Amino acid sequence: MIDTLNKKQVILYPTDTVWGIGCDATNEASVAKIYSIKQREETKSLVILVSSLKMLKKYVKKIPSKAIEILQNTNHPTTIVYDCPIGIAKNAVGKDNTIAIRIASDEFCKNRIETYGKPIVSTSANISGEPTPKQFSEIDTRILQAVDYIVDLHHDKICEKSSTIIKVTNQNQVTVIRP
Repeated sequence: MIDTLNKKQVILYPTDTVWGIGCDATNEASVAKIYSIKQREETKSLVILVSSLKMLKKYVKKIPSKAIEILQNTNHPTTIVYDCPIGIAKNAVGKDNTIAIRIASDEFCKNRIETYGKPIVSTSANISGEPTPKQFSEIDTRILQAVDYIVDLHHDKICEKSSTIIKVTNQNQVTVIRP
């Protein structure tokens, strides 16, 4: 998996929520390939996974105190939309200069991201507009054929829920986007 990411290629992997399509979140060409695989417009931003708060601090100009509070008190995978990302591929960032980032809670993801040393994209493994697969066997063959590497782990795991998504502005204003 790490070799594939180092080659700026795309992976299919189990996350702390659903199966994800991923790549180096700092590389525009890799991110463009994900948009192509998903048949999704590049105007929609992507979710990014980091391994820790320390890594998060490298890619967001300011982490609002309310975001820290939410992260410390959640027991469910929670993605937070931050203002002013830094060092992330421009085509992964929203038009409003925001980025959705989740600190991975799954040990496999956490360890791989830490080893890789950079954040990775984590977008659901489906063609845009189609249902999110709840397990590996539901992933469209077009996705399976388009990625460069498939992680051989948790193929029987069923995921019933995606992450909660919360936007926290630098002024600590909180909006729940997806409960």
